[in-house]
Amino acid sequence: MSKVPELPYHMVLKALQRDGWIVVRERGSHRQLHRRVGDQTQRLTVPAHLPIKRSTLAKILKQAGMEVDRFLGLL
Repeated sequence: MSKVPELPYHMVLKALQRDGWIVVRERGSHRQLHRRVGDQTQRLTVPAHLPIKRSTLAKILKQAGMEVDRFLGLL
């Protein structure tokens, strides 16, 4: 398993969008993303930071249900 990197938010957003997430709201320094899975809507909040800290990105990936290696493959 790879380590979670520090990345700028725009790279994180592009990778999540390739996985089916859609940016639905931008407010201040945060972006909200949604994804429909069956009857449910999953939600994520990504801070617009340069870079996003490793611990923050790890929590985002955990909420998205995505492994680090899969995420790195989407970059």
